[in-house]
Amino acid sequence: MAVQQHVSCGRCLSCVPDISNSMQLATYGGFDFVALPIVHPRFKREFVEGKAKDRIAPFARSDLLLPSQDWSSLVVGKLSAWLQPDSENAVVRLNSQEALLQELNYAAHLSLPAVLVPLSSIQCVNLARCLFSHMQGHSNHQVWIQVPIQAPSVMTDDLIENEPDHGDNENEATLSRDKDPWHWWNTLRRACNHHKRLGVALEVSPDLPSQAILDRWLGEPIKCAIFSTSLFLTNKKGFPVLSKAHQSLVMQLFRLNVQMMITGVNRHPDKGIKAYQQYMDHLFQSQPPLGGVDAFAKGYEDYLQCPLQPLSDNLESQTYEIFEKDPVKYTRYQEAVYKALMESVSEAQKSSTKTVIMVLGAGRGPLVTASLKAAEQADRKVHVYAVEKNPNAAVTLFSLKEDKWGDMVTVVQSDMREWKAPEKADIIVSELLGSFGDNELSPECLDGAQPFLKGSCISIPCKYTSYLSPLMSHKLYNEVKLCKEKDKNPEAHFETPYVVRLQNVAILDKPQPVFTFTHPAKQPADNQRYKHLTFTVSEDAELHGFAGYFDTALYGDIMLSTEPSTYSEGMFSWFPIFFPLKTPVHLKANSQVTVHFWRNCRSRSVWYEWCLTDPVATPIHNINGQSYTISL
Repeated sequence: MAVQQHVSCGRCLSCVPDISNSMQLATYGGFDFVALPIVHPRFKREFVEGKAKDRIAPFARSDLLLPSQDWSSLVVGKLSAWLQPDSENAVVRLNSQEALLQELNYAAHLSLPAVLVPLSSIQCVNLARCLFSHMQGHSNHQVWIQVPIQAPSVMTDDLIENEPDHGDNENEATLSRDKDPWHWWNTLRRACNHHKRLGVALEVSPDLPSQAILDRWLGEPIKCAIFSTSLFLTNKKGFPVLSKAHQSLVMQLFRLNVQMMITGVNRHPDKGIKAYQQYMDHLFQSQPPLGGVDAFAKGYEDYLQCPLQPLSDNLESQTYEIFEKDPVKYTRYQEAVYKALMESVSEAQKSSTKTVIMVLGAGRGPLVTASLKAAEQADRKVHVYAVEKNPNAAVTLFSLKEDKWGDMVTVVQSDMREWKAPEKADIIVSELLGSFGDNELSPECLDGAQPFLKGSCISIPCKYTSYLSPLMSHKLYNEVKLCKEKDKNPEAHFETPYVVRLQNVAILDKPQPVFTFTHPAKQPADNQRYKHLTFTVSEDAELHGFAGYFDTALYGDIMLSTEPSTYSEGMFSWFPIFFPLKTPVHLKANSQVTVHFWRNCRSRSVWYEWCLTDPVATPIHNINGQSYTISL
């Protein structure tokens, strides 16, 4: 995937007497696109009353003014500001509705990439209906809902007077909601059924809201951020610059690939309007280079992947190669084996004791190599069994034994659950963990190895725990909606977990532990689990599902973790897992979310089930593994 070299920045225009000239000036100013009115701002059409409705005249500029390629790539259409499709006045409402549809249809005729729709109130359901109806047609353009980043500081008297009396507390909450632009957007988004072509054009304010409010917006499908020239300060050289707080916001938006847009008059005439675009590009170029996980995951952000099933599927060589490049995981494993050897074999015993290490699920051998390095570092004698069911990976193991490992390693091409070991293990080492800890069936695999473990056997890892967090993500919800598979129930994809590099999401509460497994098991294990968790959500939000993580104790205090508060910096072997909900749930500030989670087992499969009981009760997702199972 090509790396974007320059900021994508547009110029928002309100008055465009000559469209060709305006386009040339914007291009000269370094802008990539312009936003301009579809219809002249003063041209109010009448459809329902009066003689003017019979006037025959073009209501918009001709499509001949620009080549079709320019219309379709360089112009974002702005709807007329006077439209009031949610007016209480029937004439105003119907007239606005007809004019709105006329402008949307003309935007579709021009093949514009996007239409900018201003939103100024929570009273927007009829607007939503018009947009939803239009998007269900043959148009392909995006609809950018232009909304301020935070509430206006003063509510209008009309809004306060028109509010019903609910009592002081409820009335205060209602007023707060009605003047919160996120609620305006959310009301429209929900009425449009979270449509995939809806996006946000976020108007940035002089004073930014709290980080919690910003984080919520960063979980929304922001397509464009609008910066007025009035937000810019002037530096010592006379150029426009943004405050530190605004710069920080811009950097966060860049990580979501958000386009920028400059609106307002040029307040630095000696520098030219180009100076604003140049400054945005300067910030873009000032981003630190991607490293570690960010570089590895570039292009996979919010991309749904089905979790690996290494028991039922033999992994390909390139999959092994990717995971073997992890700079953290195998270093920690080597430290764990070293520590286990040092603590289990004393200095006095080291010359007379040979420790049997069994690498269960050896893949192409990185854990074998790590174990041998640990033995050399500890100055302890070992013999390593490399057990691997994949016959193709075993080819590599046999080659490594011949070329590098020699008699210190015995390669076994077998499923560990079926292997009859010639001796018992002092240490078992495995990397059978998935994005949710146990979802690649480490418990079942290691249970199968139980017969050939010594009573004092050490397991690396010795324990792992899964975690869940509630999340909001319009993007992920729509990604799941787009999943289609022949002969499969459309809702089945909402009963399937996905491995995802989370980016355009808002995490609504900190993770809580779900299931824990410990090895070696002291007695025959029951790997079925059930847990219910209750989260508290601090801000109003939409719940689209749950993010899953895990941590593992390899040995002693040597850990690996994908859980954000203890994340193993630089490790990229695992992305989080996403458990979607079929229907988004609206959450009020300080409300509680109670989720129930099951891990169920049959003789040949394992699966998860999940549901909510608070703030609403939902059906149990994936009952009896009807949509997704993990094969044993």
